[in-house]
Amino acid sequence: MSHERFTFVLQSSLMATPRVRQLNFRREDGTPFSSAPGQFITLHLPWQDMELRRSYSVATIPGSVDDVQIAVTHVEGGRATKLLFDMTPGARVEATGPFGRFMLRDDPPGRYLLVATGTGISPYRAMLPQLRARLDGKQHTAALLLGVRGPDELLFGEDFVSFARENPAFEFIASYSRRMPEPPVAHARKGYVQDHLMELKPDPTRDIVYLCGNPDMIDTAVERLKAIGFDNHNLRREKYVSSN
Repeated sequence: MSHERFTFVLQSSLMATPRVRQLNFRREDGTPFSSAPGQFITLHLPWQDMELRRSYSVATIPGSVDDVQIAVTHVEGGRATKLLFDMTPGARVEATGPFGRFMLRDDPPGRYLLVATGTGISPYRAMLPQLRARLDGKQHTAALLLGVRGPDELLFGEDFVSFARENPAFEFIASYSRRMPEPPVAHARKGYVQDHLMELKPDPTRDIVYLCGNPDMIDTAVERLKAIGFDNHNLRREKYVSSN
């Protein structure tokens, strides 16, 4: 864990979905930024006479680009939202990190069930090369479930659809709570991600469940999973709490 404070410079940004902005940073001093897939950074944002601290999972697929990519959800009236959504290339922001233990471990053969809502999908995107290596080893399988309101909010969806196409041991499920895609697509399900998780018949003797995103989703899923025999050794979670 690094408490070193450094400066990021914004390289580019784009609206990845109608409510989520992707920001791409590099260190101002040119030092390559290194993190383990699943970790997060903390941005230190000046606001009037105080400093806001906001943490975001690194979404960069290792080896794909040099940028540190994060996804930021628009929060109505949010102070950090305004600062980050208004940033233009060349803007600077103080940061620390990486932090966190929400990472793939040296687990025995079995199935990974990776569950997310919204921007909670970010750490799983960073894990894709690790997952590919484990799936190629024929000892693991994996299913990734992303819960959003509708198809236009499927953050990084193409990355996971392509990954599923290339890796038969990987399944991608998009859970849409409000709007279904037209025309229908094979990976789409109507309803909530925690319900679709249970439809996969999680097995505490072989499955490891990762949960990232909305705290209510995580709490509901954990309650259901513990009721069928899961405990802390095969449940791993990272809650995202919206801040003003």
